[in-house]
Amino acid sequence: QKLTVATQPVLKAAVETLVSEETLQWPLKVLNAADLGCGTGQNTFLVLSTVKETLRRKCRELRYELPDVQIYLNDLPGNDFNSLFRDIPRYDRDDLDGDDDDGLIRCFVMGAPGSFHGRLFPSSSLHLVHSNFGVHWLSKTPPALTTDKGLPVNKGKIYISMTSPMIVSQAYLDQFHEDFTMFLQSRSTEMLPNGRMVLILHGRLPADPTLETETNVDSHIVWEQLAEAIFQLVSEGLIEEAKLESFNVPYYIATADKCEQ
Repeated sequence: QKLTVATQPVLKAAVETLVSEETLQWPLKVLNAADLGCGTGQNTFLVLSTVKETLRRKCRELRYELPDVQIYLNDLPGNDFNSLFRDIPRYDRDDLDGDDDDGLIRCFVMGAPGSFHGRLFPSSSLHLVHSNFGVHWLSKTPPALTTDKGLPVNKGKIYISMTSPMIVSQAYLDQFHEDFTMFLQSRSTEMLPNGRMVLILHGRLPADPTLETETNVDSHIVWEQLAEAIFQLVSEGLIEEAKLESFNVPYYIATADKCEQ
């Protein structure tokens, strides 16, 4: 939740510019927004509230008619959408309580299960796309981490480590490029011209993903420690060694330049 709160100004600025720069033809009847990789819990509702409150304030400032807001909540089908939608009535009640001098924005929330690495919405349908700490997850484990004979390339590890062969780091980068490219191509088709997209993802500063610095600890140390814990379970006979050898985390922490390539 701290991350969501810390990045609120970015989301607010995106909504404000969407309204104030005359990029859309007002009065707008419906503003379509999507929260990709929404998960469950308060973070999701904080995003919804930020969009609604910023839109309400900016429209009132510019004397625009308040549009309805259609928000699509996206995550993989295995996400607990039942719990998410059970909380919506409580969220709506809390959001509408209090001073309503600024007017109220009607918000319609729908689920959109599926992978954001491909198409989710019709062409030219979205004004705003938001994704918080989700795009660094890959669509699959990089195929190159297994040889043609089915042998593990990153033996004893579950992510890029200091002892991993160079091919491991390259395999993760290649998969990230493939997934991130597909993500951007899908969103470019789905978004309206002059729409806004806010992406918050796990990044690193050093070019070397295994370089241990104060800002780069999570790049590999956490996964290194988890691999050691799993190996301990293997040594105790609680987990089969083959399961450790076949498991690699579908996660890549990119530098800014890798995202721009």
